[in-house]
Amino acid sequence: MATKRDYYDILGVSKTATADELKKAYRKLALEWHPDRNKAANAHDKFKEINEAYAVLSDKSKRETYDQFGHAAFSPGSGMGAGAGQGPFGGFRQQGPFTYSYSSSGGNPFGNDFIDPFEIFEQFFGGGFGGASRGRGRAHPAYEITIDFMDGGFGGASRGRGRAHPAYEITIDFMDAVHGVTKEVMIPRGGAGEGSVRKTIKIPAGVDTGSRIRFDDFDIVIEVKSNKLFQREGDDVVVTHEIPFVRAVIGGIEEVETIDKPVKIRIPAGTQPGTLIRLRGQGVPHVRGGGRGDAYVKIQMKIPTHLTHEQRELLEKFDKTMQH
Repeated sequence: MATKRDYYDILGVSKTATADELKKAYRKLALEWHPDRNKAANAHDKFKEINEAYAVLSDKSKRETYDQFGHAAFSPGSGMGAGAGQGPFGGFRQQGPFTYSYSSSGGNPFGNDFIDPFEIFEQFFGGGFGGASRGRGRAHPAYEITIDFMDGGFGGASRGRGRAHPAYEITIDFMDAVHGVTKEVMIPRGGAGEGSVRKTIKIPAGVDTGSRIRFDDFDIVIEVKSNKLFQREGDDVVVTHEIPFVRAVIGGIEEVETIDKPVKIRIPAGTQPGTLIRLRGQGVPHVRGGGRGDAYVKIQMKIPTHLTHEQRELLEKFDKTMQH
């Protein structure tokens, strides 16, 4: 059996390389040895080798295990690393430039079912990665969504030629997650080089980060972007709203934003900073139907930084009345 090369040597970095140095080396080598770019006979094997090395070294715990035990830690049945009887990447989701995972039951995790993440990226957005079509402000032919390949990382049943049920991660806007959205995406047909097929997918209202939607032959895993105005807590939504300090003292009506439309609310006299005003049923729809969460308006005080002479006099008079 051929001796496996040292992972650090594969990436051309030292054993003290930082995470950024690892990522930089990985990206450079992955582009250099990408099979669609490099027509050398060994390009495919080199590309798999580079991905395998980076998958271990970019993960802190796996890197520590590798530094201590070497390749033996990830051998099937070794009882170390990923666990006895499990391949080194079972259920592992790599947070690299392209996210993907493998669920293997032993043997080489980059075997016949390996799918090139660069190819997936190109199939979704068109053109060569890093090619001339990028950087000129031209819109991608597909929607502006982040899609990563994860092969069997969610326990799907095997399909077709022994291939695990694939899942694709989509990053969508906050409001699309709240209200639901229909997306048109390109899904690989099953293997590298087999082309892709256009699919229209409907994402229901109320999904959140980590939500998984099962379609006929693939899963969609949702990642939701944060929103500057709204903070989500389950199916409840919190919006921060500033009011003048006079309004807080004497009360009044304020218009606030909700995920549907602006609404007017009554501010009780004597409202304190940090007060939460509940708007029942104006939160996120329950993804399985049957109602909605609540919206909460968190009150903050708007303190003036500049006062006219008259305003200062009035406040000073007010202050004197509060001292008696």
